[in-house]
Amino acid sequence: MKNRIENITHILDKHKAENIESFDLRNKNYFVDYAVIASSLGTKHTMALLDHLRKELKGKEHFINVDESDDWVVIDLGDILIHIMTPEYRTKYDLETFLSELRDGKEGEVL
Repeated sequence: MKNRIENITHILDKHKAENIESFDLRNKNYFVDYAVIASSLGTKHTMALLDHLRKELKGKEHFINVDESDDWVVIDLGDILIHIMTPEYRTKYDLETFLSELRDGKEGEVL
């Protein structure tokens, strides 16, 4: 699993994705074991990153589903979920906070 996550983050980094983060969610009552989040440089870059992942992971990963919009792409690999978002969407939806709290066992706590 570690090699798969490293490969995904390497591809994203190589193609200029920014602020790449991965979250280990095993045993956290979530529907995937890992989530990866990356920021694109804009809408065209979001789609380009998806294309790079499709090409470079071909034969290594099975893309179960891909949900695409200009600002946010979600790639479901079964046990890994990859989110590629424009910076505006990443700020707006703040998925890192949700996933961090889930990972750290703080979901549902009142702070």
